[in-house]
Amino acid sequence: MRARLSERLGKITPTKRFNPLILASFPTMAVFTPVSESDAHFLLSQYSLGEFVSLKGIAAGIENSNYFLRTTSAEYVLTIFEVLKAEQLPFYIELMHHLAERNIPVPKPQTRQDGSRLAALHNKPAAIVSKLPGSCIVAPTAAHCALTGATLAQAHLAAVDFPIHQANLRGLAWWQETAPVVLPFLTDPARDLLTTSLAEQVARAQSLEWQTLPKGPSHCDLFRDNVLFAGTSDSPVLGGFIDFYFAGVDAWLFDVAVCINDWCIEQSTGRIIPELSSAWLQAYSRVRPFTDQEHQLWPSMLRAAALRFWISRLYDFYLPRPAQTLKPHDPTHFERILFQRTLHPIQALPKES
Repeated sequence: MRARLSERLGKITPTKRFNPLILASFPTMAVFTPVSESDAHFLLSQYSLGEFVSLKGIAAGIENSNYFLRTTSAEYVLTIFEVLKAEQLPFYIELMHHLAERNIPVPKPQTRQDGSRLAALHNKPAAIVSKLPGSCIVAPTAAHCALTGATLAQAHLAAVDFPIHQANLRGLAWWQETAPVVLPFLTDPARDLLTTSLAEQVARAQSLEWQTLPKGPSHCDLFRDNVLFAGTSDSPVLGGFIDFYFAGVDAWLFDVAVCINDWCIEQSTGRIIPELSSAWLQAYSRVRPFTDQEHQLWPSMLRAAALRFWISRLYDFYLPRPAQTLKPHDPTHFERILFQRTLHPIQALPKES
């Protein structure tokens, strides 16, 4: 399949019809549900977190409404869930609580006076979590990558005994369901890239090697904007991982591939930067060594991670949900990455040092 796929794509270049000026017409604030001060007072009455001080919307995200919430005792993040249903949320909320209890730096969901960690606001589920220190970085160094890789490996191992199971809701089944919806918007070369890549992943998923990869609760969306750093650029300190609301049980190698495709690349081309990827992967493997299966399937997993985010960005761009404010990401970014991983595959994971 690899030879046939490369032959078919040999003359394909990523589509250029995407117009970045379209993005400029979208506001940058991703707040779907307005929250008033009286709403915040009502919500806080269900907790023991101090008195209300201030509330400010967060200009990020496309799935939830997020606010910085300050009380007389501490700073928190209030999230209102716009897509996930209340019955789906215990996996995410309890996973964060599970990891925080094991000293993994993640937002800790706060417990209400009735013992639950989920609330409701405007007939939508909501949660209050601790606010972590630091901010996200635009241009990670090898030090940032190493800290992130080691901490993700620690999180994977810490979640081994997590009792709730929920599959990655943006996994292969979702790709198969969503691809036909976005295909009509693509040029012929892009359509060919998407369909052949999806066929590869369907075939891979049926193999015993793929099905028996080490797996467990995974973040599945650990981009640079979901990791906070304090300290300095020369001596960074990891503040923590945020936004677990795409998490699910999946192959840990998929979680790693998502990170490498974002943290360790040239933004303009999608090519992997060896210095960054080596720092990231070696730090991870010192905590949890990669298996022989993972070494074998690494090139295909990098393509799987690129395909997942290309499809979701196509969907968000061409079929946006109604919202007060929404800025979709450029889908051609992951088209370029998938194109790179297809014609110039990374042959193996680096060996542990």
